[in-house]
Amino acid sequence: MTVRTRMQALLDMVESDRQARCQALLDQAQAEAAALRAQARAQARTQVREAFAEERQRARTRIAAAEAELQTRRREHAQRRVEALLVRAWQRLPEVLRQRWRDATARARWVRMAFDAAHAALPPGDWVVTHGLDWPQAERDTLAGLCRDAVGAEPRFVVDERVDAGLRIGIQGSVVDATLTGLLADRDEIGGRLIGELERGQ
Repeated sequence: MTVRTRMQALLDMVESDRQARCQALLDQAQAEAAALRAQARAQARTQVREAFAEERQRARTRIAAAEAELQTRRREHAQRRVEALLVRAWQRLPEVLRQRWRDATARARWVRMAFDAAHAALPPGDWVVTHGLDWPQAERDTLAGLCRDAVGAEPRFVVDERVDAGLRIGIQGSVVDATLTGLLADRDEIGGRLIGELERGQ
C-alpha cells in the first residue's frame, strides 16, 4: 500500500469519525432542543392554566362581591320602604282606630277584648270603667252584665272627655288601658306588629 493510499485511508477515517461525532452532537442537540421545547410547552400550559384559574377566581370574587352589594342594596331599599310605610301607618292608625270605635260591630269586639284582658289581669271587685262621651248606654249595660257575671259586681262608669275612642278598666291602681291613647302607647310593640303586617302584605 502506497503512502498516498494510506494517507487517503487515514483522511477517510478522520472524516468518518468527524461525521460520526458531528451527527452525535447534532442528535444530542436535537434531543436537548426537543426536551427544552417540551418543557417550555409544559410550563406554558401550566402558566396558562394558572392564569385562567386566577382569572376565574378573580371573576368569582368580583361576582360574589357584586351579589353581596346587590343583596345589601335590596335590604336597604326594603328597609327604607318599610320605614316609609311605617311612618304612614303611624299617621293613619289613630284615625283608623277612631273609625273602628265609631262602628258598632267593631266597637263591640273592642269592648269585649278589653273586658277579657281585664278579667285575666285584674282582681275581682268594684271595677271603674272610664270612657268617652259618645259610648251608648246599651253597650255600657252589656259590659255591666258581663262584669256582674264574671266578678260579682257591676262596674262604676266614669266619663272622661279626653277619651275619644276605647275605654279603661281599673281597680286599686291596676289598669287595663284600651283607650286609643293606651293602645298607641307601646310604640315598639305596635311598630313590630305593623312591620309584621307590612312584610306579610309584600
